Amino acid sequence: MIKKHVLFLLCAFSASSSLAAPLSSEQSNVPTDEAASSTASTAQYQIQHLEPLSWWVGMEEPSLQLLVHGKNIGELTPSIVSNLRGGNSDSDVKLVGVQRVDSNNYLFINLEIGKHAKPQTITINFNQGDKVVTSYPYQLAARQENHAASQSYGAKDAIYLITPDRFANGDPDNDSVTGLIEGPSRDKAGGRHGGDIQGIINHLDYIADMGFTQIWLNPVVENNQETYSYHGYSATDFYNIDARFGSNALYRELSAKGQERGIGIIIDVVLNHAGSGHWWHNDLPTKDWYNYQGQSYQGTNHKREALHDPYAAVSDKTVFSDGWFVPTMPDLNQRNPLMANYLIQNTIWWLEYANLSGIRVDTYSYPDKAFLTEWTRRVTNEYPNINIVGEEWTTNPAIVSYWQKGKQTHDGYQSYLPSVMDFPLQDALIKGLTNQENWNTGLNELYRMLANDFLYPAPENLVVFLDNHDMSRIYTQLKEDQALFNIAMVYLATTRGIPQFFYGTEILMSNPGTDDHGIIRTDFPGGWQDDKVNGFNNKGLSKAQKASKHFMRTLLNWRKNTPAIHQGKLRHYGPENGVYVYFRYDDNEQYMIVINKNTQDTAISLERFDEMLSNANSLMPIALNASSLTKPQKANGDLLIPKQSAHVFKLN
Repeated sequence: MIKKHVLFLLCAFSASSSLAAPLSSEQSNVPTDEAASSTASTAQYQIQHLEPLSWWVGMEEPSLQLLVHGKNIGELTPSIVSNLRGGNSDSDVKLVGVQRVDSNNYLFINLEIGKHAKPQTITINFNQGDKVVTSYPYQLAARQENHAASQSYGAKDAIYLITPDRFANGDPDNDSVTGLIEGPSRDKAGGRHGGDIQGIINHLDYIADMGFTQIWLNPVVENNQETYSYHGYSATDFYNIDARFGSNALYRELSAKGQERGIGIIIDVVLNHAGSGHWWHNDLPTKDWYNYQGQSYQGTNHKREALHDPYAAVSDKTVFSDGWFVPTMPDLNQRNPLMANYLIQNTIWWLEYANLSGIRVDTYSYPDKAFLTEWTRRVTNEYPNINIVGEEWTTNPAIVSYWQKGKQTHDGYQSYLPSVMDFPLQDALIKGLTNQENWNTGLNELYRMLANDFLYPAPENLVVFLDNHDMSRIYTQLKEDQALFNIAMVYLATTRGIPQFFYGTEILMSNPGTDDHGIIRTDFPGGWQDDKVNGFNNKGLSKAQKASKHFMRTLLNWRKNTPAIHQGKLRHYGPENGVYVYFRYDDNEQYMIVINKNTQDTAISLERFDEMLSNANSLMPIALNASSLTKPQKANGDLLIPKQSAHVFKLN
């Protein structure tokens, strides 16, 4: 157990004391005399932040670098004392170096944690000469057993993307928090609406029932910005959950309760930038903590092509990587080794602390390329089976594929990134369903984009999607055409890759007439007590919304239990006359998927597909919705497909 004096120390010297994991029975407590020296800290030397907040023994990487921030702390000399019985001789934890930086209010302490180190609390003493001025208890815990990242997410899964502020308000008491600037304003599209982690916990059963097996949350770390703080991409504290969402302990509870229901939690990591309200912003450790630090504002040009263009100007490459997104999002300089290590350790800390199943990385290509290699290498070294998907927002598959692990790149660059977001296929799917059918347009655009899979080392591990929090919802993109919407859902669930769905897609949420992100990320109906419509229990939903929800539940749960669909091979045939046919199959089962985009019933000759149908006696329709065929079909001759529909047949 943690005795009172340890708890007092944690509260006195850490802004995030409640985040430390519980001590194991092998650990002892900080001696009383050392606790007394800690409380004797003078106003001249105050520890305001020490990060990472805690760490673990048994990590693959033995080095640990602590960032210490406090008034004049750079004037002091740290030392460590083990609190295991036997003192330092049993500790196997050593202080191997101290780095002082431009600001006198920082110290970077380098520790080495031996492979035989036991879980323990060490005391970090800060000394002035022979005098201990202040002390800090630091926990080294035992690692998670059977970590969720050992399974991670893959093609077997269906990901549910949630913007936490807009999903469900499970705890109205935290809508406004003292010390955090922006309060609730649900009437504003860009304001905070009150959704939180408790709201997600309250609806885990709903998410599981729908057939989703992973949740990707937009970032939930503190964003203490004046406006637009709800989206989470302007971190002001990398180690604290925003109190308007809950707490670190509640985030860990979400992960645990999700796992009980077969749902993993994917963390959204931002490596490129922070928020201008970050606690370090007005007292930066070094003169190069940010890119363009101390200079006039320079925004990124977003020209990701410059990284690959053989004719690109060096200045274009520099401005792309080093320029800021907006004036309130300072660009982090990952070429600074202290910053690089800070970001790497922060990612690992959250994975281990909350037992998370995987990672999504925002704006993946914007940080320093060498840093990205080292970041992914370090993370995958600790979690060899973890899946990490990077966001490279371009419709050019040559550029997207550049970042996937195993790619033979044009410049010899080595990446360790397992997955990328398949923006090219998303764009092709929309064009395929909305453009007029011709010899090279319509479904042919979708077919041709999938044919580019030779560019990817592992196309089956790409994350495929119809929309996300940064683009119009799929129902809007398809002009609220229910038939095309159903086709899109079937395609996403049956093509190769890992499907991701945006919250509310199941009930046809839309953003007609606007691309305002605040409207795109509108509230899920029923997530607030006074909502008249409830998407969770169907109260007030239209007939079309109820049908769509039932269809998606049926589709995703069928997919989850059909390995040939999510892990089998894929074979497709070039679209003809507005009909696209492809197969998913393994050694045990074969499925035929037929998309008819035409506005009339269309007959197709099955002789064309003899390569796949030669051993089939019949085609058994999978009943997914009211438009599905229900009777077994012959595996030869002609097959009549109803207008504007997608059908799945099991080959018997």
